[in-house]
Amino acid sequence: MHFLSAADFSSEIWERVVHRALDMKAHPDDYSTALGGRSIGLFFAKPSLRTRLSSFVGVAEMAGHALVVSQEQIGVGTREAPGDVSRVMERYLAAVAMRVFEHATLTEFAETTAMPVINLLSDAEHPCQAVADVVTIAEHRPLEGTVLAYVGDGNNVAHSLILAAQRTGMNIRVSSPEGYEPAPEFVDAGGGAVELVRDPAAAVAGAHVVYTDVWTSMGDEAHAGYRRSDFVDYRVTPELMARADTQAIFLHCLPAHDDEEVARDVIESSASRVFDQAENRLHAFKSILLECLDDGGTR
Repeated sequence: MHFLSAADFSSEIWERVVHRALDMKAHPDDYSTALGGRSIGLFFAKPSLRTRLSSFVGVAEMAGHALVVSQEQIGVGTREAPGDVSRVMERYLAAVAMRVFEHATLTEFAETTAMPVINLLSDAEHPCQAVADVVTIAEHRPLEGTVLAYVGDGNNVAHSLILAAQRTGMNIRVSSPEGYEPAPEFVDAGGGAVELVRDPAAAVAGAHVVYTDVWTSMGDEAHAGYRRSDFVDYRVTPELMARADTQAIFLHCLPAHDDEEVARDVIESSASRVFDQAENRLHAFKSILLECLDDGGTR
């Protein structure tokens, strides 16, 4: 199966993938031959640290072979049509995971191949990150009834978190400046699990998890100046965290900008789980990959 969107996994699959990721973290040796020598393609059109390392290491830890290629090397959509590239890749690879600019690249891949296609990030969603986020929350508290406050840009990360919350029993409050709300189709898909709250203090009040992301995503750097002005009241500070539940944790998908969306004191605080979250990208990817290869029930 493909994993282009957090919505591609049902509630049942979400539960299985999260549980298996936690088991992989606790018992990695149980999955050390899970790929059995299969080759997995890793395509990057954008810079990456956590995504590149976690996917490459994840394949290696399950006895697979990772082939990393870049946009500069193969020219998807420039040198060759995405659909042609996918049909070539499926002759060599068991699956391909892709970090791209445009979500349409992923959908064209998926429409032209039965080989699993996994979204490592697109302009629409970041579903692998959302799985790692849910795994991190599950390490801290039961998912059912958890209130997650997302403060900042209603971007691809927010979109996937909304869909994840709706499928895992969480409630998510999204607090963004006017004009930066999540896309309406994702808010609609989130149903009763999502609430848009303009005031960040109100959004964070009593929340079990406080989450933020960069104010300016890759590709939007030309707008960084006025974005800083628009988001000035949406910075996660110790004072804002104090409004959350006394046992609340802080999450950030990284990289973080200390002078913008979050104070360094928050990242270094006892509430912060950002580096656990980064580690969990590894376990989440491994679990997602096995699910997409239809090996979800095997060990």
